[in-house]
Amino acid sequence: MNLRDLRYLVALADHKHFGRAAAASFVSQPTLSTQIKKLEEELGVALVERSPRQVMLTPVGQQIAERARKVIAQVEEMAEIARRSRDPEAGTVRLGLFPTLGPYLLPHVVPALRERFPRLELLLVEEKTDQILARLRDGRLDAGILALPVHDDQLHVEPLFDEPFVLAVPRDHALAGGEALEVSDLDRQHLLLLEEGHCLRDQALDVCRLAGADERDDFRATSLETLRQMVAAGVGITLLPVLAVQPPVPTSPDIRLVPFRGEVPHRRIAMLWRRSSAMGEFLQRLAAELRRLPPDLLRPPAAEAPPAEARA
Repeated sequence: MNLRDLRYLVALADHKHFGRAAAASFVSQPTLSTQIKKLEEELGVALVERSPRQVMLTPVGQQIAERARKVIAQVEEMAEIARRSRDPEAGTVRLGLFPTLGPYLLPHVVPALRERFPRLELLLVEEKTDQILARLRDGRLDAGILALPVHDDQLHVEPLFDEPFVLAVPRDHALAGGEALEVSDLDRQHLLLLEEGHCLRDQALDVCRLAGADERDDFRATSLETLRQMVAAGVGITLLPVLAVQPPVPTSPDIRLVPFRGEVPHRRIAMLWRRSSAMGEFLQRLAAELRRLPPDLLRPPAAEAPPAEARA
């Protein structure tokens, strides 16, 4: 058994196809297939169920593949320790972000990160929260930027900033006429929300429960941009995180953004990594740079003057 064969098994577990696993491993399909067969002979168990249309790992194959991930991650961490000792601010960092944050945060932080860490290769992965956590735990990501709370004793949590929400309403909606709203003003409103699996959906539902609002149950969006377009079309109202309404994100004249006053609903953003990570000291420095986000970007925009029809 060698590390190369364990990598082949993990690739097969990920892709569930000999051809795609071979391509991802930069070897021919016969080579990968032969090495998997040799690994099965060495262990004395079947790792793979082979059929003409699909490839599945056997139950024992799945268990061994998960342990192989951990072995590979530990070997990579040993190599990372050596690299960081030679040049602490060089190398590669695989960073996960969730879809309702990544596109809106990155334009504001990547230029500064490039200037501060010119020798750093930052590989960005956009996934939903549960996928980022899974990849963190098995070593496929070095760190993740997520919304709290996250309950996992194996992960270090480094808070970055609190991001307020604003209410997005059609330009002629009754709530478009105020300068700012209390959360209680959402009482009996029906909000457009994202589909299951997005952490923003859970955060919005928390606000709904607090305010006495609920979800519009005949629609669930697949992305924040879909929500924005539905509001512009007059279909309903929604909560948007403040970074998603800052330039360079385009705004629609058909949407009014109304801030909250009093106890402003928000989400707490943090950077997480494995407590056992060899990169912990450097990731602290990276988090410190991410924490330097200009305060104006986290300030809700002032409410616009309402249209005449909303004031009438």
